[in-house]
Amino acid sequence: MDIPRLHPDTIEEVKQRAEIVDVISEHVVLRKRGKDYLGLCPFHEEKTPSFSVSPSKQVYYCFGCQAGGNAIKFLMEVGKRSFSDVVLELARNYQVPVQTLEPAQRQELQRQLSLREQLYEIMALTAQFYQHALRHSQGQQALEYLHDKRGLQEETIQQFQLGYAPAGWDTLYRYLVEQKGKPVQLVAEAGLIKPKNKGNGYYDGFRDRLIIPIRDSQGRVIGLGGRSLGNEQPKYLNSPETPLFNKGKTLFALDRARDAIRKQDQAVVVEGYFDAIALHAAGITNVVASLGTALSQEQVRQLLRYTESKQVILNFDADVAGTKATARAISEIAHLAYQGQVQLRVLNLPDGKDADEFLQGHPEAQAKYQQLLQTAPLWLDWQISQLLKDKNLQQADQFQQVAQEMVKLLNQIDNVNQLTYYLNHCAQLLSQGQDRLVPLYLKNLQAQLNKPLVATNKKSPVLRLESSSQPNKFSKQKSTDPHFSSPIDSENSLLEKAEALLLAIYLHCSEYRQTIIDTLETEDLLFTLSHHRFLWQQILKLQEVAATSRTNTSNSLISLLQECSLQFSQEMAQVAHLFHPNEKLSKDLTRASVLIPAAAACLEKVVCEKHKRYCLQQWQKLDPATDHQRRQYYLQEFYAINKRIKELEQTRLSKMS
Repeated sequence: MDIPRLHPDTIEEVKQRAEIVDVISEHVVLRKRGKDYLGLCPFHEEKTPSFSVSPSKQVYYCFGCQAGGNAIKFLMEVGKRSFSDVVLELARNYQVPVQTLEPAQRQELQRQLSLREQLYEIMALTAQFYQHALRHSQGQQALEYLHDKRGLQEETIQQFQLGYAPAGWDTLYRYLVEQKGKPVQLVAEAGLIKPKNKGNGYYDGFRDRLIIPIRDSQGRVIGLGGRSLGNEQPKYLNSPETPLFNKGKTLFALDRARDAIRKQDQAVVVEGYFDAIALHAAGITNVVASLGTALSQEQVRQLLRYTESKQVILNFDADVAGTKATARAISEIAHLAYQGQVQLRVLNLPDGKDADEFLQGHPEAQAKYQQLLQTAPLWLDWQISQLLKDKNLQQADQFQQVAQEMVKLLNQIDNVNQLTYYLNHCAQLLSQGQDRLVPLYLKNLQAQLNKPLVATNKKSPVLRLESSSQPNKFSKQKSTDPHFSSPIDSENSLLEKAEALLLAIYLHCSEYRQTIIDTLETEDLLFTLSHHRFLWQQILKLQEVAATSRTNTSNSLISLLQECSLQFSQEMAQVAHLFHPNEKLSKDLTRASVLIPAAAACLEKVVCEKHKRYCLQQWQKLDPATDHQRRQYYLQEFYAINKRIKELEQTRLSKMS
């Protein structure tokens, strides 16, 4: 069909009715800022929102790439679609009558639009019919199932418009075709009835089943899910593919979940209809369900429209089938996770329960579930834990199998910091608590990578890798430095205070920021403690964005970091005290020029102490008779690093005097 020329009245009415915030929020996460809304621009890469939407003017504008226009132009640009296509879609969504300038084309256009509208009407009538049937005597068993087995209240049953398909072969057919006069071809095209194998006529697709209507993101019924009440297989039956329904592109309950996803900045995906319904009934409403298929990229991208942090948590069943479903879902979207386009986590509930069972089995289930969501491991951690499941690393063949699978995962990681962390994590797991074996396994894993990991620490490549892991317990040592330790303090405490001081100076004394960066780079030092490393990473991200957009963060760095607390509340809580210096820290900030090299010396000293212990351990375990040369190497290394430690201590104390 040729694209019709639309009547100007139709175009104008579409412009008047289409609400720009609603249109754009389907594609961009928007947050209200004063009278307008802000979000990340979909037309160019950016990390700080510069995309503004004005509901009063009904226009959008990006201060980064200068893209701008109205709702129609936005949809044209974001979807690379024609003007007529966009206007027709908006006309359909906002119930605008379509007029064209060519009478011959108008009839065909109206037929195309009418087909979908008629299918929507048929699906709405069907859902109402099944909902009504649930309240009749024939639906009593289904209603009791919802109340007794699922523990659902009337409010929830009505909210989700749950219903019952009678057992008769043609009950729905007679209602829609004979009573309501709907064309039999359209009822069949909606996937509700099927032609008989022999003879003429049709029979109902759903019979003696509990009915769960499936809606699109705008709340329109587009398909049905049916659960058998007896032993009939399959237990769950979905509508077939229709012009309205594609199960690989649809998420159950998205119409009810999208506002909560946007508000909580997190989406939870469960396997079953009733898992989602039970969670919504419990007040956990940022939840959707997949429809019996592996979670697709398109489904994930739908969710990402509503969450700024791009956090998606998979909460599939913890049984064998659920674990396989989780693995399939991860394989579908792994490349998005590796690229950082989705922050993917996996939640397996205790005792192998699904969400519905969990909520019915715990007195304080809602709070417990929310807590478990907060501590759900990242998808890579989940995959690694699955590699170790039911494996005995004391057995050589099983150890080799686990190590090989770990290497496969590591080879897919492109981010150097992430790779460094997981190299250490895997080496720790393989060592089974024997710390002396960690460097060996670390070296072996690194040697099997497809791409080399560049070691930037000139003093010790191994230390560069260790610096991204969680800090170990350090042995205690004496120190008289009042700024970094008490008379008897641990290396961990020294490190905590030194790193905190450097970060505080960086935050509050902008004139010393380049000095700190130069010091860290020159001495090849890193923030080792996880909460300090996280804060430093956020600082670098913000400054990278500022450099790209040519904005000045000198005065706004702390306020920008505090905004991160909304997204990373747990991580930022550990460093929040650095934003508001106490009396002692304020006094230290006045001596920044001398405390920077003192703190840097402390950081390097802690690293050297670790390397010193490692050399001593290696020297002690080698046989003097057979490994004389290697023992001599570690002994020389030990004395050299011990000399460096004394130099650092002298430097540190001289700066404090």
